[in-house]
Amino acid sequence: MDMTPRMRQILNVLLKEQDAISVKHLAEQIGVSKRTVQRELEYISGSLKGYDICFWSKTGVGIRLDGSKEEKQRLREAIGQRDSYDTGNREERRKRLVLEILREKELRKLFYYSDRFGVSETTVSADLESVEGWLLQYGLRVVRKPGSGISVQGSEEDYRRAIRAFINENIDTKVLREAYEATDSVQEQCAPLQKSEIGQILNDDILKRVIGCISGMNHTCVMTLTESSYVGLVIHIAIAVNRILKNEMIDAKEPWEKKVPRDEDYRLAAEIVEELEEEFEIAIPEVEISYICLHIKGAKHEKITWNGEQVLTAGNRELQQLINEMIDAFDMEQAYLLKQDDEFIQGLLAHLQPTMIRLTHGMQIQNPVLDEIKENYTEIYEKCLLVAKVLEEKLGCRVPEEETGFLTVHFGAADVRLEGRREQIRRVHVGVVCSSGIGISRLMTSKLEKTFKDRMELTAYGKNDITPYVISKTDFFITSILMEQQEIPVVFVNPLLNDEDMENIRKATYQYERMPEKQKEKNEFTGQLEQINLIAAQINQVIKYLEFFKVDNQISFEELLIAVGEKMSPYSDRSEIIREDLLHREKIASQVFAEFGFALLHTRTKGVIRPSFAVCMTKDLKCFENPYMKGIDMVFIMLVPVDDHLRVNNDIMGYISTMLIEEYDFIDTVRQGKKEEIRTVLSQYLKKYFNKYLAGLS
Repeated sequence: MDMTPRMRQILNVLLKEQDAISVKHLAEQIGVSKRTVQRELEYISGSLKGYDICFWSKTGVGIRLDGSKEEKQRLREAIGQRDSYDTGNREERRKRLVLEILREKELRKLFYYSDRFGVSETTVSADLESVEGWLLQYGLRVVRKPGSGISVQGSEEDYRRAIRAFINENIDTKVLREAYEATDSVQEQCAPLQKSEIGQILNDDILKRVIGCISGMNHTCVMTLTESSYVGLVIHIAIAVNRILKNEMIDAKEPWEKKVPRDEDYRLAAEIVEELEEEFEIAIPEVEISYICLHIKGAKHEKITWNGEQVLTAGNRELQQLINEMIDAFDMEQAYLLKQDDEFIQGLLAHLQPTMIRLTHGMQIQNPVLDEIKENYTEIYEKCLLVAKVLEEKLGCRVPEEETGFLTVHFGAADVRLEGRREQIRRVHVGVVCSSGIGISRLMTSKLEKTFKDRMELTAYGKNDITPYVISKTDFFITSILMEQQEIPVVFVNPLLNDEDMENIRKATYQYERMPEKQKEKNEFTGQLEQINLIAAQINQVIKYLEFFKVDNQISFEELLIAVGEKMSPYSDRSEIIREDLLHREKIASQVFAEFGFALLHTRTKGVIRPSFAVCMTKDLKCFENPYMKGIDMVFIMLVPVDDHLRVNNDIMGYISTMLIEEYDFIDTVRQGKKEEIRTVLSQYLKKYFNKYLAGLS
């Protein structure tokens, strides 16, 4: 049932009347002229189609609806489900005009729209001039033909872009959620859409049958779409089917169509088209498969699955490299830490893949909180403009500020987590001082221990106990007596520690527990010596504890991780931790690199207590046969412990990673499968790394 708001008003009045009423009386009740009502009544039969109700009219008597109470009630309920809108609301009316134009695309006279919206042709003409600017954004031009009507000219791709943009801009979120969450039946899914602004103007029957086709397939990729993407796909298809049923021409070919990969998304789109062709008994042009495929690729998912789990993998090494370049552009100094944030990398991957599809094909996306992002996170947004430039250079197209806003959300969240890691809370070393270090200081210490518990490490001192050594290891002192050493940080208090005293102590504690541990008499040279000793010790452990082992040629990836865990730690609990951490890393981005001929399994894990490097090969030193291993013939394992030496360990392992790619003689040595020769060459290269570090200090 497709009817104008005015027709619904007419039917509502007639359903309330038991006897026939005059056209004049009907016109007065709905506030329009008698002529307008007479013109609308010419189409009433079409509105009653599907109901066992007849429109009765007799000159000199009046008009009425004839039918059973049950049928009239059914019609009344159907009309009630179709929310009317205020024709006096100019913005609302113009939105509906745009959708009418996009839905039909054929020539229509101004009278058609004036009658449909219940306004004058002059008003429709003014509305049309207003919406032309919006249509032009997507390459669509309104063409007026005197005596004939108006139509829209533009390519099919521009036309589809405009439809997607309109859907994004105008579908109410609540409506989307209701439609998305309704899973009991097709009717339940359709109901909220039918009530919505857009739903009221679409063909009910087509909408229901499209949802039935898509829901009936029960495909994971479709069922995991976000609410907006799911409903957008339904409406996109419903409009396309409606045009095909009306024999409207859809361009047979588009220049970009050849570039759409014939992958899993394309096969899903083809399956959807097959279902639609069978349901509607129509032939759908092949280009429609590409349009549906693009919609799927450009859509957002609530969850991405990998082997049944909600994760995402990077599709290829090129995408991983792009993410690294984006992170470097955001903040070169903190890049190495951001690249360790698995939550950030996974979230960026999930966002980036559909984003690249949208940008490449000019698909619009709305960002309702863009203004708030730019105002409240100005610095991060400015840095993300540099990130967007990396994306622009990669894709060769402009990144709109809406997309930059979403990038700001991802990078901003990672930055907050990074700040949290920087702000490491520690116990504060506090000295409580009185004359002797026995009496009142002990009482104060007892009260402070109860209040601050694990936040403080308290020591009671006498006045004469405050030596340079004590000062060097204490953050601040609490005392009720005068202290002669003016440079010492002191909080002076009442011996009984009143509320004001406790607040001052609390402020000092908050400050110092966020500051680095106080160092004793250390100068720059001794600091360098400690760093050199640390690097030397870590390099020595990597070389000394090098592991080399062989496995079956047919081993699966999961079995390989078990073998790695057992080889890298003699303790079963730690072996399992290593396996889980490597698997988690693999789910974020595959570590099997066919182009280099090896896998590089690396992670930071509590399964080891020192930086560890290992080499794994097959028993006959030939290629791994499991398809997941992509024909590689060696696996390198690099594990970094969870301790305070992250940067040093990452630098060493990063150097080894570079060596694996650039130094062919090392790979040649590994292929011979002799542990001690591998150790010798590894030692030679790490010696170069160490000498390079020493040279940088001079």
